[in-house]
Amino acid sequence: MKTGKVTILNESIGGSGPLLVIAGPCVLEPGDVAWRTAAGLKEICRALALPFVFKSSYDKANRSSLSSFRGPGMERGLEVLAGIRDSLGVPVISDVHSIKEAEAASRVLDALQIPAFLSRQTDLVLAASGTGKPVSIKKGQFLSPWEMKNVVEKFTSTGNRNLMLTERGTAFGYNNLVVDMRSIQVMRELGYPVVFDATHSVQLPGGRGGSSGGQREFALTLARAAVAAGADGIFMEVHPEPGKALCDGPNMIALEDVRGFLEALKRIKEAA
Repeated sequence: MKTGKVTILNESIGGSGPLLVIAGPCVLEPGDVAWRTAAGLKEICRALALPFVFKSSYDKANRSSLSSFRGPGMERGLEVLAGIRDSLGVPVISDVHSIKEAEAASRVLDALQIPAFLSRQTDLVLAASGTGKPVSIKKGQFLSPWEMKNVVEKFTSTGNRNLMLTERGTAFGYNNLVVDMRSIQVMRELGYPVVFDATHSVQLPGGRGGSSGGQREFALTLARAAVAAGADGIFMEVHPEPGKALCDGPNMIALEDVRGFLEALKRIKEAA
């Protein structure tokens, strides 16, 4: 099954290339968490010869509670992400939530990400595509994989084909998500690389009442299955101390565990 190839700065995804790793803390936190995580991930991916893109959100607009930590905001967040890219030499990606954000963020980021809940927002999809930058669109938790065909058609209508699709599970209610591995094949047949979101797929949305829970112990199991099913890349939220994270701690992977996680996935990718 052939898929297109997308290049983010100097890192590529798709075709017969190695597994792309998109990883970082859920949200940019105060202090040096983002820098420490990015530096650690860069070294791990370098040692494993895996292409790496650093991801962290400057604003988590979709939160369970009004009191939940959202991040430093776009202006300060883009400064931090630009600093990480320039000092460590790694490409950076972050979420955009509006037409205005897409335009501003594209001047700094190497790639844009459209969150799952916004995947059908036509104006946002067109604005992100219109920047000409590579874009990752997460499949909405409320969409079947074949419905992403409509999203792809919206995006490519501008002429931009630098597109990745991301699987992050389907909502079945009662604070749970289920991953159907058939979606990897279905979305790859649309002609674009598919990324598997290993940590949001084990999230329990709103499972703690005022915040989301998670089951990180199942992240590697699902990631193995997704890579065997043909996923071109893996997305994971990573933190030096997930228990102290200000967002998505229960489903994030500890930085110290990432190397073993990726070694397993690399072997599966090479075998597949």
